[in-house]
Amino acid sequence: MKQTGGREVVIVRGQGTTVWDRDGNAYLDGTASLWYCNVGHGRREIADAITAQLGRIESFQTFDVYANEPALELAEKVASLAPMAGSRVFLTPGGGSDAVDSACKMVRRYWSAVGRPEKRTILARRNAYHGMNAYGTSLSGIAPNREGFGELIPDVELVEWDSVDGLRAVLERSADTIGAFIGEPVIGAGGLYPPPDGYWPGVADLCREHDVLLISDEVICGFGRLGRWFGCERYGVEPDLVVCAKGLTSGYLPLGAVIASARVAFPFWEAADADIFRHGYTYAGHPVACVAALANIGIIEREGLVARVAEIEPTFRSIVEEGFSDSEVIGEIRGAGLLAAVPVRDEYLAANPMLPQRIATCARDQGLIVRALSGAIQLSPPLTATLEELSEIVRRLRAALEVAVDGAREPATAAPPAV
Repeated sequence: MKQTGGREVVIVRGQGTTVWDRDGNAYLDGTASLWYCNVGHGRREIADAITAQLGRIESFQTFDVYANEPALELAEKVASLAPMAGSRVFLTPGGGSDAVDSACKMVRRYWSAVGRPEKRTILARRNAYHGMNAYGTSLSGIAPNREGFGELIPDVELVEWDSVDGLRAVLERSADTIGAFIGEPVIGAGGLYPPPDGYWPGVADLCREHDVLLISDEVICGFGRLGRWFGCERYGVEPDLVVCAKGLTSGYLPLGAVIASARVAFPFWEAADADIFRHGYTYAGHPVACVAALANIGIIEREGLVARVAEIEPTFRSIVEEGFSDSEVIGEIRGAGLLAAVPVRDEYLAANPMLPQRIATCARDQGLIVRALSGAIQLSPPLTATLEELSEIVRRLRAALEVAVDGAREPATAAPPAV
């Protein structure tokens, strides 16, 4: 808070891949805000749907027998897109963090309902990010995100992010007490790491073998970001639970969802002695947020954005790689779909740990918004960005890199601005 005071960049308007601050400066949005503006900014269709719904009923609770038409329609739509047949959908109001908490509670409640309450432990990966609520903080594989809070949720264990053998060792030792394994198809905030070849099928096989539920955290990867509706589909995996948010509404309003497979739903929906999942939120299934999601999904379908990402992925990768191919500062580009990490080489990070932040700051002077992320620069533009815009994003980032490196060679007179 102290670092950002007086340095706020106040964004007031957006259209497509461009946003403007209150001083009239224009920026290419290289991150789709916080990974989420998949359909681009300023979509009148979504705004009109929101306005129309506000004129019908602004909100009403969804506890007990109550529902609303947009929530029911959206649940059906998301279930129809889900990678698991016979899915049920639980809508959360606050986005991905609420969805992760809800999914983890669902895991523990499921095992209790089927007579295995001892299966409480949830496994996550190092470098992973799963939100900022209590479960997400405890499951974080990013150590600074956990520091200073103490133990919020017990029975959580971390494994290496890229090792099937490491997961096997834990499951062979403790599967009787492990309820679920959670992972992002591509690690996002922890540094943007795609999985090694064969990793996800190997994980899925182990989870099935040891009767452990598999949760796919699709908060970033869902709704087209990896060239599939859900990232787990790209890697040939059918999970037991999916958590999603961000691209569900493209950020036009906050909304998240937990998608439960038929197996997980059964003790609550179908069993003769069905259990109660005693969990809910005041604004769960909010009708205005749900119509925003429906309009957003409609745009993704009508404009073929999922297929477009798959089509332009090789070109995007080439644009990024070629933009830094002759740079001694930048290492091997990582990414998948319309995600890319532009990593600063270790020797430059060791000499100047703040260099990625300096690059992101200098990018703003070039009219580009990017984000420093675990020693790299994050690129996650809207799925609607043109090839010309993608090229311009990389050109401006390269210009920012040159300025930042030159500045880093000069004697420092003050700490670089935080981003």
